[in-house]
Amino acid sequence: MTRAITVGVDGSAESLAAADWAAREAALRRMPLRIVHAWLWQPLDVPVVQDKETQAKSAHTVLREAETQVASRHPALGVTAELVQDTAVAALLREAEASEMLVLGSRGHGAFMGFLLGSYGQQVIASSQRPVISVRAREGQTQAQGGEIVVGQQGTSEDSDAVLGFAFEEAAARGATLRAVRAWTLPPIFAYSPGSLYLADQAGGLEPFEKKALAEALAPWRERFPDVPVTEHVEIGSAGQVLLSALSNAQLLVVGRRARRGPVGTRIGSVAHAALHHAPCPVAVVPHD
Repeated sequence: MTRAITVGVDGSAESLAAADWAAREAALRRMPLRIVHAWLWQPLDVPVVQDKETQAKSAHTVLREAETQVASRHPALGVTAELVQDTAVAALLREAEASEMLVLGSRGHGAFMGFLLGSYGQQVIASSQRPVISVRAREGQTQAQGGEIVVGQQGTSEDSDAVLGFAFEEAAARGATLRAVRAWTLPPIFAYSPGSLYLADQAGGLEPFEKKALAEALAPWRERFPDVPVTEHVEIGSAGQVLLSALSNAQLLVVGRRARRGPVGTRIGSVAHAALHHAPCPVAVVPHD
């Protein structure tokens, strides 16, 4: 069974931009699109009380508006739309689990609305076992297409396999150049060891060592996607800052998030957090082991 690309909508201009982005993505990948709106009736704690029928009508309007927009712009696309009666986090995580990816809308530099970062969205992004894409709209316009797919690579080849795989698939589907970014910093003196110094020395120094690590991580994916042009970008600095500085020509930023639960529960991670708050383009957060 073919997985769908799912987009969550909440009636905002940002979520409509997300629906449009998800529809283009579904068309590129030749996948169906699923539009969902999570709604669970509860009496509102306000002076003017809305009854269940009024709230239900409003929820159906949100869903219908997104479906109508997508159908008018992408008439050949297979689209289903469903009102999901559950809390937002539970519904979206369940939808993500059954989807190729989950797409959500966002607004501004971290000022997310509805179920997005700062409220429900942070829980969804931190807990999802599938990629989640955050799409923002500027002055009601969707993010312009064209430009590079930028991906952050960290750790070993095994650490970044899921992230690089997603990024190469995106670049291949869009006919775009992939810019693979690896940031590095000078280790504190207590982190040095004879073994690490030997490896760095064999590579010709710390920066050549980092370049070699990036090249090794990219090698199997370049072989699998020979038509994707790749730019290797290695720079000293914090990972978040280096990634953000590489986005001048980006149409999508792909970052990873460790899927393992820590002692304080799931978390987004500092690099993904910086990207979600400050990247001017859509951001894909890909969970990995």
